[in-house]
Amino acid sequence: MPLQATEQVAQLGQRIRVARIRRGWSVADLASKAGINRNTLTALELGKPGTAVGVCFTVLWALGLDRSLDTVADPDSDLHGKALEASRRPTRAGKARKASNDYDF
Repeated sequence: MPLQATEQVAQLGQRIRVARIRRGWSVADLASKAGINRNTLTALELGKPGTAVGVCFTVLWALGLDRSLDTVADPDSDLHGKALEASRRPTRAGKARKASNDYDF
């Protein structure tokens, strides 16, 4: 895994831990609410990269932070992707087509 991605996973784990502590929940409490094992939650909070993304989403849901995921990889925020897409668009429109007159009697 790239170093930057590893650091971001660790930061996410720390943020989840802070959110849990602010709510006054133990690891066991949050694990129970999310329906996961305590060891899995601990791995997530420690930023272990092997923790499944589904676990992360479930824990954020249990914390009430799942709405913050709406902006993750949002296509409308992908300026680079939009620029690439725009560069592949045709520069001119196709030929005008004759209208077929199927109902001409």
